[in-house]
Amino acid sequence: MKEISRNTYLNKLISRKENGMIKVVTGIRRSGKSYLLDPIYKNYLINNGVQANHIIKIDLEERKNKQYLNPDVLDEYIRSLIVDERMYYIILDEIQLVDDFESVLNGFLHIKNVDVYVTGSNSKFLSSDIIAEFRGRGDEVRVYPLSFAEFLEVFSGNESDAWNEYLTYGGMPYILTKKTEEEKSSYLNNLFETTYLKDIVERYNIQRADILNILVNVLASSVGSLTNPTKLTNTFISNSIKGVNAHTITSYIDYLLDAFLINKVERFDVKGKKYISTPSKYYFTDIGLRNARLNFRQQEENHLMENIIYNELLMRGYNVDVGVVEVRDENKNRKQLEVDFVCNLGQKRYYIQSALNLETREKTIQEERPLMNINDNFKKIIVVKDNIKHWITEEGILVIGIQEFLVDKNSLDL
Repeated sequence: MKEISRNTYLNKLISRKENGMIKVVTGIRRSGKSYLLDPIYKNYLINNGVQANHIIKIDLEERKNKQYLNPDVLDEYIRSLIVDERMYYIILDEIQLVDDFESVLNGFLHIKNVDVYVTGSNSKFLSSDIIAEFRGRGDEVRVYPLSFAEFLEVFSGNESDAWNEYLTYGGMPYILTKKTEEEKSSYLNNLFETTYLKDIVERYNIQRADILNILVNVLASSVGSLTNPTKLTNTFISNSIKGVNAHTITSYIDYLLDAFLINKVERFDVKGKKYISTPSKYYFTDIGLRNARLNFRQQEENHLMENIIYNELLMRGYNVDVGVVEVRDENKNRKQLEVDFVCNLGQKRYYIQSALNLETREKTIQEERPLMNINDNFKKIIVVKDNIKHWITEEGILVIGIQEFLVDKNSLDL
């Protein structure tokens, strides 16, 4: 398999090099965090004049490094390797496994010739209290599974075949080494069961793993649908599953969020310029994991496409909400229309609809309607499944095919 360059993330590390902060590489397990730091970033350092003995790398998941889970042993060992005034680059994989890791990392901040990079697979690793512990000197780089453009970069086949493969099996990097459908399916299912869910059950001492498993299936079945803990609880109750309440469901959802398995998307009232607290939407970090969880039974392309668009927007650095636009019908009754995604980055904003196709003028009007009821000049976009050349509607809305949208990093500004 060709080497995956992951230049987006490499450039983020390069821009943060020697900035006096702890670079924290986060993301779902097996998404390529370790690979990004070694070999990709390590090779970059060496190719730019850093000597190999000034790169200190420890994988804290390896059994041979078990002794370094003791913070005192880890701290003493690393300090013993710093023997001159030149810059040292410290790379620590899965730092959250070390007890009291905050104090160890804070100690490194006082050494003028070290540049620290760590990976972590739990979102609480960068919660507000830990950032405070780092005295505002924790700098997060979030790594996602492969984007479609990255997947296409190393896929053996044409773009259409790549899309079908990506839509089914997602972008976990190791999936590209699997040759058969059976191997791919088995890999994703085992990853879910033996890595992600096992981690959650053990970390939080969950007694009702059956409820956690069912909840994952329910969220996978309703990806992109509005829901909340009360509604989810009622689903369990209606199926005669006992011992479930909204508090338990809320906790379990938080665990899935902390493991980076899913993302929660809030609703935003575009006209009222305020958030709507409930219900929310949930999307899976990798569509292949979602599909495998349902044994590839529910393959509604519109929902999968919506999930992939959402993930792509996150990878490009946007803050993403679901938009709500209130309008009045012909009888002057209030009605809420939904904009799939409201994307913000600095002063930039885009409104995006996901649609399988715009086969008729009526369908085009239906998809345009929420966008046309937004009274501002920010760009409005409809992404469709068809592999078409982008075009502009009579109302000035950009219509673009999903593959062009994903492959062209400047597609939002066409």
